[in-house]
Amino acid sequence: MNHVANQKFGIGAPVRRKEDKAFITGGGRYVADVTPEGTLHAVVLRSPMAHATFTLGDLGAARSAPGVHLVLTGADVADLGPMPCAAMPTQPDGSKPEVPDFPVLCRDRVRFVGDAIAFVVADSVNEAKSAAELIEIDFEPLDAIADTGRALGDGVPLVWEDRGTNHAYETIVGDADKVEAAFAGADRVVSIALINNRVVTNYMEPRGAVAEIDTETGKLKLTVASQGVHSMHRLISEKILKIDPDTLRVVTHDVGGGFGTKMFVYREYPLALHAARLLGRPVKWVADRTDHFLGDSHGRDNVTSAEVALDKDGRFLGLKVDIIANMGAYFAQFGPYIPWLGATMMTGVYDIPAARTHIRGVFTHTVPLDAYRGAGRPESAFLLERLVDKCARETGIPQDEIRRRNFIQPDAFPYATPGGRTYDVGEFAGHLDKALEVSDWTGFEARLADSRARGLYRGIGLATYIEACAFAGSEGAEVRLEEDGSLSILIGTMSNGQGHATAYGQIAAGYFGVDLDRVNLVQGDTAKLKSGGGTGGSRSIPLGLPSVDIASRTLVEQLKEIAADRLEASVEDLELADGEVRVVGTDKAVSLVDLAQTVGDREQLSAKGKFKQDEATYPNGSHVCEVEIDPETGVTRIVRYTIVDDFGVTVNPILLAGQVHGGVVQAAGQALMEHAVYDEDGQLMTASFLDYTMPRADDMPDIGFQTRNVPSTTNMLGIKGAGEAGTIGATPAVMNAVVDALHRSCGIVHIDMPATPLRVWEAIRRASASAD
Repeated sequence: MNHVANQKFGIGAPVRRKEDKAFITGGGRYVADVTPEGTLHAVVLRSPMAHATFTLGDLGAARSAPGVHLVLTGADVADLGPMPCAAMPTQPDGSKPEVPDFPVLCRDRVRFVGDAIAFVVADSVNEAKSAAELIEIDFEPLDAIADTGRALGDGVPLVWEDRGTNHAYETIVGDADKVEAAFAGADRVVSIALINNRVVTNYMEPRGAVAEIDTETGKLKLTVASQGVHSMHRLISEKILKIDPDTLRVVTHDVGGGFGTKMFVYREYPLALHAARLLGRPVKWVADRTDHFLGDSHGRDNVTSAEVALDKDGRFLGLKVDIIANMGAYFAQFGPYIPWLGATMMTGVYDIPAARTHIRGVFTHTVPLDAYRGAGRPESAFLLERLVDKCARETGIPQDEIRRRNFIQPDAFPYATPGGRTYDVGEFAGHLDKALEVSDWTGFEARLADSRARGLYRGIGLATYIEACAFAGSEGAEVRLEEDGSLSILIGTMSNGQGHATAYGQIAAGYFGVDLDRVNLVQGDTAKLKSGGGTGGSRSIPLGLPSVDIASRTLVEQLKEIAADRLEASVEDLELADGEVRVVGTDKAVSLVDLAQTVGDREQLSAKGKFKQDEATYPNGSHVCEVEIDPETGVTRIVRYTIVDDFGVTVNPILLAGQVHGGVVQAAGQALMEHAVYDEDGQLMTASFLDYTMPRADDMPDIGFQTRNVPSTTNMLGIKGAGEAGTIGATPAVMNAVVDALHRSCGIVHIDMPATPLRVWEAIRRASASAD
């Protein structure tokens, strides 16, 4: 492990976030804050219909409206490439699925409510909106399908008529023959069917983009809220605008939440750039919340079923899973890849010798779906942990015992899963036992009695999970000593609120013996950074921090070499502390400022590091949730929540707790209240906060969070990653608790997410009527 000069910092130090002062005092800089001189403002005219052909009438009124500079339609951008689909699994026959055209602006047909028809640019947002209302559109409505489970039914409306089906693609993960053999020898088979409901990301900062052009050189600049500028730069320049990448610069400043959804290229980005090219002026588009609901990718939306084969002792022999995964109307950037990614983790923490997951993607007349915090792994963990709980109920084996009995044992690592993953380490019983202890599992009966005395149902739920993150690859970093003696860290990840400036900075500050405010993070600019993988899949700290560590140590040695000559001392006798390189135990020193200003060769004042990882890391843990349900109203309240996680190595416990807490609340929101609902005509019924319920602080109790870490052997620093973990363990823990409460009190064994008050109340009433 690393040795640092300043013990206030380094790995494991509880350093407070350096970013927060600016954020809470209005010093942040978001896309909406960027308004170059002469900026024009744009709006997108979106389809009010889920499925229709259309023709545009006379555009003269809109184009001549006050303040209007440009009205773009599908015909005007026909030379632009389609929106990209960048990741596609292989089908059983070895082929790749055909990708239907996803136009930047629709030309003659719309396929979901919110589909983009026109882009209007004016002096102000209100003038652009007024002009958009003057655009005459003759719609010919067509039937629509929005229900995932019905998308493959006979006679349903088709999203793409030329395909003759709503079947988008299929893929299989696992060995079907081994699974059939396992089931043939089973003593018992337990099955479950679940819906993983559609959700909307709802980050605090809606998306936005500002496009600028240098009229003398023709070079473009895009300022955008993103999770990484480099992939966006490549896709926009090469695939959509079809221009020399060197003529486009992409910049991201502060970002108010991403959760996967800001990783992607959206239509407004190339449209704003194209408009700036045509007009020779900056063009700014900032989403309102309706734009977000109708235009940003949604998450989840799977219809799933599974069967597990067990022997007479309750040990798992084989697993069959079938997933119908909604793609929406088009393939989004990573949409088809998400269910496959989840399927590779389908066996979770359990030693299941054989598994097969059959995935069928379907098109519907809905907003396209893509990665949302956890991206496939929460869906798999939810299905598996709900199934394991059902196994416990049907076999009579306690919830904790059936898990412990089936855990992969510590001496089995490295462990190759049926899904093609290789886990490096794990002590799953260790964090389960600790979670049961901390949550006072054995004291539940007393709390149950107290709830019953108050007329409430009470349940306890458990989930043990594992996820794959920080996938094979690298994220290079550079550390540079600046002329004023401060340090700059240049890296291609992108903070969306996680605290990267603090996490990376505390490592460098520790090595160089400076305060954290003397370390600056340079990110989000293709002109300053040649490459970068961005932020997604909890990759930033596991991949980025080792590179920062390597670069920091390298630069420290370079500075010692330079200082050794000046101080007439051996390199081994030098240390960095308090902004100086000094001879240990003496007052002989040279400041970093002095070195920065007197060393002629700037290359000696910077160093690069690049750690490469050949396999994913695998965080894991146990969640315990307790709920109380009011049978008179159906309201469910989470009253206790405990987590014990294995994140390998904790870099900063304060940042870590924030990540875990946020993920748990997002997952609890999906479990109990969040739901993007379409009617049978494809209208989104929950397109605002009046209809779409979000979790609030008072919906959660204090979350008890601890770690029981086993360092990763894959990662140089032992780090596993933590950004998505809360969302993966929490949905099954919450829903297992809800079902436990309902089963104890009225025999209910199943309810789908979200367990809203109405759904719970109706389930209780149905159970009461059946009992009568």
